[in-house]
Parts: sequence; C-alpha cells; structure tokens
Amino acid sequence: MRWAALLRAVNVGGTGRLPMAELKALVEAEGFGNVRTLLASGNVVFEADEIDPAALAAQLEEATRRRGLTTDYLLRTAADLHREMAANPFPVAAAERPERLLLTFLREPLGQEAFARLQATHDGPEALHATDRVLYVDYLDRETMRASRPPQAMRNARFPAVATARNWNTVTKLRALLA
Repeated sequence: MRWAALLRAVNVGGTGRLPMAELKALVEAEGFGNVRTLLASGNVVFEADEIDPAALAAQLEEATRRRGLTTDYLLRTAADLHREMAANPFPVAAAERPERLLLTFLREPLGQEAFARLQATHDGPEALHATDRVLYVDYLDRETMRASRPPQAMRNARFPAVATARNWNTVTKLRALLA
C-alpha cells in the first residue's frame, strides 16, 4: 500500500530541521520502499505492507525521535486524498488561487462541536469549512493571508492537537506521487 506522510512543523520558520534526504533515508531504514519526498516542508510518499495508519505513524514518529526530532506524522492514502480533494468546498480557489487554499489535515475527526467553536472564535475574512478530518481555509488574497488569524482561533477553539496544513498545489502533487 502507498502512503503519503505529512510531518507537522518540519522546516517551517527555522523549526524542526529535517533535510529531505535525511527523511528519505530514515523512512527507507524503517524498511519502507519506493520512498520519495516532496518539497522541503516534510512530505514523504512510501510503500508499506502495514495498513494501519496509527501503527505506521507511531513507528515513523519513534524513528524520528531517535534521530533527535519530535514531530507528528499524518498519513493519507491516495483514496483519502482523492476524497478530501473532491470534498473541497472552494473550487474557484483551487482553480484560481491554489497557493492560497489551505487544507489542514487532522489525525482525529474534528467534530461539529469543535468546528462550531472555531467558527465562533474566528473573526477573519478567510472562508472556513470543515469535513471530518480536514479544515479548508480559503485565503481570498495575499493581504488576507498575511493578516490571517486562524491559528489563534484554532487555539481558542481547542482545535485538535495533531494537525498540519498544505496548500492545494502541494496536495495535488502528493496525490500524483501516490498514483
């Protein structure tokens, strides 16, 4: 089975340094095959016999801890990404400004109560929509992205702890790597 692993807070703003060549070697050393990385922000695609995403994530997180970096891995299959991309409520953003459409992937389901808290604490111009394990954020323009406050709203809403975001362009590339 092929998996995409999205690492949380790796190589972003000078934190969580993990060169992609090291990530690739780490995943290969764990016995996984056909390993490829994408960009420098902690994206890796690989093949594994294991079909339990929680077990895979735990194994990779432990291997990364042994290397000296604590981070979370969120795993998706091609079918997961296809379903999550098909559920995108902002098709115009995907077509016209894919770099400003962010998908925040969640390890655990968000739930309606948590999304309601998020909406209640969010006061920015971004458009938000949530499905079970993805929060979609449509940043309408560059100024909106610079002035964005969803991270604070997420903290105020007690957002799930294990989450990581990728823009539409990156998710599209990950899905292609999984194909």
